[in-house]
Amino acid sequence: MDPVSRRAHDRPPTIRDVARRAGVGVGTVSRVLNQSPLVSVDRRDRVQQAIDELGYRRSSRARNLSLGRSQAIGVVAPFFTTPSVVERLRGVVEALTGRGYDLLLFDVETITQRADAFRHFARRDRLDGLLVLSLPILEDEMTALRAEELPLVLVDARRPGLAQVVIDDAHGGELATQHLLERGHRSIAFLGDLPSPLGFTASEDRRRGYARALRRAGIEPERALEWRAPHGREHARQLAEGMLARRRRPTAVFAASDVQAVGVLEAAEACGLRVPEDLAVIGFDDIEIAAVAGLSTVRQPLRESGRLGAAILLAEIDGVERRSEELPPLVVVERRTS
Repeated sequence: MDPVSRRAHDRPPTIRDVARRAGVGVGTVSRVLNQSPLVSVDRRDRVQQAIDELGYRRSSRARNLSLGRSQAIGVVAPFFTTPSVVERLRGVVEALTGRGYDLLLFDVETITQRADAFRHFARRDRLDGLLVLSLPILEDEMTALRAEELPLVLVDARRPGLAQVVIDDAHGGELATQHLLERGHRSIAFLGDLPSPLGFTASEDRRRGYARALRRAGIEPERALEWRAPHGREHARQLAEGMLARRRRPTAVFAASDVQAVGVLEAAEACGLRVPEDLAVIGFDDIEIAAVAGLSTVRQPLRESGRLGAAILLAEIDGVERRSEELPPLVVVERRTS
């Protein structure tokens, strides 16, 4: 007895069982069940044969699923308690308000969790669509998502052929560095993230923009001024304390996130440096703590990116052709640290 048949004896067969037996996607089974004309005769016959062999019967819940109406939107979000992710999720919630969808959140902090997210969570039998925040989609993940025929939108990540909402992080890095250059700084350090096994790209893109701005000003970037630590305020503080205690220290720091920039401010205080007189600091994101700390920063539209990503996903679920958006140019918010 094959695996699908064994499962059918253990519990009522599902639309996924029918799809496996017929060798088609879940969406194809859904179209057959709903008498769509967009299915070839051969595939329609295979699906109907699988339905008959398995004894599949549509419950009201199964009918909703076959119509793409699980009424649930999934979000795969790395480190979902970090301020930038929280702000994006606020935008997602705003877009879903009043639309009758539940929001299911899958937090990813390890490689294992990432694999589980795309193997067990991102499934058409439990979601109408999926938002992925900040995680570049890998080839095997893309294969699994295509098999599920699950509407998908990326936010803060890029992949050709997928709907996505992005900003130009490299341009943002240029803006931050140019802001410091215009204030007369020539020894400008960068503090960003160590490479992550999860594949985040924003920090490195912002560093590339930093290097471009320096070169445009006739300054060759120095490896000794490019600092990297695990993401977080405490890691940034510890690293910056050591760097700022050296005899030859920078006069300004561009941190790849506001959280890291606050760590630099704490390090400057611990080293007895005045901000911005002895050390200018600029961050990136413009999360709430930036205003509280008086931090100069590059503002990106975090909440708008989440709202727009969810709106595009809802349109895809309704059958509207996918589209991508690059949000408007970033702006420097000047406060007391620069």
